[in-house]
Formats: sequence, C-alpha cells, structure tokens
Amino acid sequence: MNGKARIGFIGGGNMASALIGGVAGKVMPGSHIHVVDPNPDALDKLEKRFGVTTSIAMDECLAACDALVLAVKPQQMSEAVGSLLPWLRQPLVLSVAAGIRAADLSRWLRGYGGIVRAMPNTPALIGQGMTGLFALDAVTSEQKAIAESIMQAVGATLWVEEENLLDAVTAISGSGPAYVFYFIEALTDAGKALGLSGEQALTLAKATFRGASELAAQSSEPVAVLRERVTSPGGTTFAALSVMEENGLKSVIASAAKAAAARSAELGEAFGKKAG
Repeated sequence: MNGKARIGFIGGGNMASALIGGVAGKVMPGSHIHVVDPNPDALDKLEKRFGVTTSIAMDECLAACDALVLAVKPQQMSEAVGSLLPWLRQPLVLSVAAGIRAADLSRWLRGYGGIVRAMPNTPALIGQGMTGLFALDAVTSEQKAIAESIMQAVGATLWVEEENLLDAVTAISGSGPAYVFYFIEALTDAGKALGLSGEQALTLAKATFRGASELAAQSSEPVAVLRERVTSPGGTTFAALSVMEENGLKSVIASAAKAAAARSAELGEAFGKKAG
C-alpha cells in the first residue's frame, strides 16, 4: 500500500484503534485515515492520538477511500453496510467482524464482490496478532496486498482458500488466546497449591508461556522435538505429561476447538439470516 492511499474505518473500537495505530504514521499519514463512529468521545481520542479525520455518520470522505474496514459489532453489521451503500465506489471492503460471512456481506452490499474477510485475535492490540484472511473471487491481487498490509500492521497473516476454514481459524487463533489465559490460570492455581504465593506462581506461569512460545517461534525444529528435549524419561516433566496423557488432555483440547468451530459456523448462519 502506498502512502497516498486512503482508508476508511466503520467503527472506532478496540480492534479499529489497534489497526489505526499500526497503520497511521507508518504505512500512511494519519490524515489519510477517516473513521466513522457514533461515539464522539472515541472519535476525539482517535483524532488526538493519530491525527485521523472523523465523522459520527457515513459521509463523502468514504467515497475516496481505497479500502473500507468494517469494524462494527456483528449484530450491527447489516445496518452499517446499508448506510455505507451510497458511498461505495470500488474499494477493498475488509471485514474484521467475527461470524459475518463474505457472501452475506456481498448480498447486503447488493452483490459487491471486492470483499476480504479477516479473523484477527486480541494480541493484535499489542501488535502481536494472528489473522486469518479469505477473499471472494472478485478481489484483485492489489486488494489482497492492501488487506495484508493493514492486518500485518498488527501481526502475522494467513490466507485460507475456503471460507469455512475461517471457522477453524476462529477455533485455533481467534479463541486461542483465551485457552492460553485459561492454562496460565490453571498453572497459577497449581503453583499456589504447591506453596508458592499467587504473585510468584503467576510470574512463573506468564514468563514460561512467553519464553516457550518465543522459542517455538524462533526454532526451525518441530514443537514435538522441543517438547521431547524437555522430557527426560522418568523425570519430572515426564511425570507431568503422563498425567496429562492419562486424562486425555489432547482429546479435550481437540473437542474444545471443534466446539468453537461449530459455534462459529452457527453464528455465521444466524447473522446471515438478517435481511440486508
């Protein structure tokens, strides 16, 4: 994306703020970003922090944008895109709303095909996100590049060729941070049960996840090999992992991810039934 490009954001919440923070002043000037949100306080903060232009309602500034980022709540999407129609020319439409299928967005936009659907996760708020991307057939290579540049401003990206795979992306990386936080909670509780203070146990658990994740990211070896190197036969790690295996922890995790993917598909069906 070149510095002359313009982006419009429909919605100015946390994810929009993270994306604007990744793009403004780095990919393009803040003045090339226009944000529409009914909350004047949120707009004021974005103006002061990033130098963007703002409006409480859809306006003609959107018609000049190369990309429009839909960052409203899923329940509000149908109404939002309806208000967007008068200003829609030929931009990339990039949706970061969970559960809203690209085909339904296209239908609500009267058959418009330049749509990319993104499934980011909350670490995007600190520039460490993971985003799954899916494009409709009408999306050009240039528009795909724009979508990548926006989402890579807050982390890594991964394209999928079939939209239903975004349900799997949701189950693994979209919901995944909650699994990690849950495991950190469990390790912290275990540490306290073993005599550590809550602060000590939490410090150990968070640092261990951070370090192990970074080691896995930087290593060229499979994570199974990294695990095996920590697991001496008959040692402490072996004892712990044996209990996890005996209790079917891998099966539980697989079932949890399957439930998340199924729920993602259900939400897509429900939101898709909205009139547009």
